Amino acid sequence: MPPKLRWTDAEDIALLLQAQQPELDPLTVRFTDLHRWVCELPEFGDDPKGSSEGKLEAIQMAWLEEYRDAM
Repeated sequence: MPPKLRWTDAEDIALLLQAQQPELDPLTVRFTDLHRWVCELPEFGDDPKGSSEGKLEAIQMAWLEEYRDAM
């Protein structure tokens, strides 16, 4: 079984979010929703309280890069 994703795995989390919601512009997502979606990923295994604005922003920016690459 592969190790679970952590808050610092922004690129891997971004790939999963992009696959789940390819039409959604990540810049329109509120951090509260982003936090919930990350925690709901089956591949995610970090402490939900371990997030921070900086970690969520890193995920959002990595997701934005994937979103733009897919366009």
